[in-house]
Amino acid sequence: MDEYFSPIHTYQVCNVMSPSQNNWLRTNWIQRDGARRIYIEMKFTLRDCNSMPGVLGTCKETFNLYYYETDRDVGTTIWESQFSKIDTIAADESFTNVDLGVRRLKLNTEIRGVGPLSKRGFYLAFQDIGACIAVVSVRVYYKRCTGMARNLAVFTDVVTGADSSSLVEVRGQCVDHAEERDTPKMYCSAEGEWLVPIGRCVCSAGFEEHRDNCIGE
Repeated sequence: MDEYFSPIHTYQVCNVMSPSQNNWLRTNWIQRDGARRIYIEMKFTLRDCNSMPGVLGTCKETFNLYYYETDRDVGTTIWESQFSKIDTIAADESFTNVDLGVRRLKLNTEIRGVGPLSKRGFYLAFQDIGACIAVVSVRVYYKRCTGMARNLAVFTDVVTGADSSSLVEVRGQCVDHAEERDTPKMYCSAEGEWLVPIGRCVCSAGFEEHRDNCIGE
């Protein structure tokens, strides 16, 4: 149940009494759709090992996130060794017996990014090594700068770069009845924001600027 007592679907595992756990949950093949860097938002709950008697040494409070790039859906023919690790994921908040008694859901949200991606698609995988965990949701997305007009130039939508610090240079096209004064450019940041406008267009003879357009005098 969630905090509003509505039923929710989860993937969960709690093999905390047995050592050397190695349980995997894998997504379907996800098409890249032009993204060069993707973000994975995970919502999950995790049980505090200290709240479960007799499990010291075998109980864990983390899980691992992996990905694997391919150009096509390969079904189930993937080996663990083909996946690359993105990170070890820990909970900011873990729950105890007290929380179970009052049905309090301590939901954690963690986001990780990975890039550069180059193949047509990818898989994500979650490895449990002995935690008491429930995965509530996984959201996969990428960022882009939305098209806009600036300095009488139009800049089209563009997908952000492959790493967290990259800037993608975009050249603008002058609006109708305008011409370049200096080549209009802007840079798309990794966070999907337009930065550093350079250059501009000016209205051609016989036209005047009005709200990012050139209209006849």
